[in-house]
Amino acid sequence: MCTICGCGAAAAEGAKIPADDMPAHHHPHELHHHDHSHGAGGELIDFGAGMARVHAPGLSQERIVRIERDILSKNDAYARDNRAALAARGVLALNFVSSPGSGKTTLLVRTIGELKTRLPIAVVEGDQQTSNDAERIRATGAPAVQINTGKGCHLDAHMVGHALERLDMRRGGALFIENVGNLVCPAAFDLGEAHKVVVLSVTEGEDKPLKYPDMFAAADLMLLNKADLLPHLSFDVGQCLANALKVNPHLQTLVVSATTGEGLSAFYAWIEARAALAAAKAS
Repeated sequence: MCTICGCGAAAAEGAKIPADDMPAHHHPHELHHHDHSHGAGGELIDFGAGMARVHAPGLSQERIVRIERDILSKNDAYARDNRAALAARGVLALNFVSSPGSGKTTLLVRTIGELKTRLPIAVVEGDQQTSNDAERIRATGAPAVQINTGKGCHLDAHMVGHALERLDMRRGGALFIENVGNLVCPAAFDLGEAHKVVVLSVTEGEDKPLKYPDMFAAADLMLLNKADLLPHLSFDVGQCLANALKVNPHLQTLVVSATTGEGLSAFYAWIEARAALAAAKAS
């Protein structure tokens, strides 16, 4: 259950909702007085304009904020424990986030295959169901723990902490956390990673960073994947990168292809430099 995207906030509170938290009933056309007109025949109903930036039927904006703060504060405590454990081992942790189908797993499989002789890598795989991706990772020789979240739409730090107990990570190595495919909720949950790496594919549209700004704002690196398909698409790489930088001016960006290997040498150098730093700090 997660309040970040509005799924399950009421359920998280149980069946009883205090009367003073019950919003007044409105007819559909009265729902929001802050609707923005977009000309004749088109209007915007913005359910993300309140203080909570999310809507949950039966809960006030104030109550949603309180629930969210409570959930995130508990998660952050677990994240601090994870970060301390990783730092003590000199392990670099990267949290890979994206929408479904961006090519995250293919990217990780290739990255592990080409880096494993230079850098020990372990993986935490997050999906709602199946162990398919973990099996693909294990085929490279890297250890992987699968976390199935069920109805959950993201990994949290408590889940990752359990996975860390089952992984034998070598000093100076890297931990790749492949989050559930979702560009909303994973943005808010710190897992104890050093960096979030957002993977966007050229088949998704140049405006993805503007549609899902929280994820791109939270990331330190964006990999624009499937560059090998560009000759077959009308995708504007420059516009996409400009949109991402509009959301996060400090975001580093690389154009890559997990299929052909284009751009991956720069990505590997980025990983190795940060892994060396993590190892040095633990010495």
